[in-house]
Amino acid sequence: MDCITNQINNMKTFDDLEFKEHPNKMGGVIARIEFNNGYGASVAQTPFSYGGRDGLYELAVLKYGLIVYDTPVTEDIEGYLTPEDVTLLMEQIQKL
Repeated sequence: MDCITNQINNMKTFDDLEFKEHPNKMGGVIARIEFNNGYGASVAQTPFSYGGRDGLYELAVLKYGLIVYDTPVTEDIEGYLTPEDVTLLMEQIQKL
């Protein structure tokens, strides 16, 4: 699904994430986003995140702001993600 289709469907994508400095004080960035269905995503890239040293991202599924490990999308933190991978996971979360 391309960005134009996502915009028509009001789906949030990687481009909608607002990254801030990670509070770990060791470098990196983090973004959190919440969706209308109560789910959300935390997306991070730090020296210690899965894939962060390679310029890739990790994503955790959130429900009402807390990490959850029991969704059809994933049962763990997903790592080594490109921005396109993050968008695909975000689409799945929004469809829950």
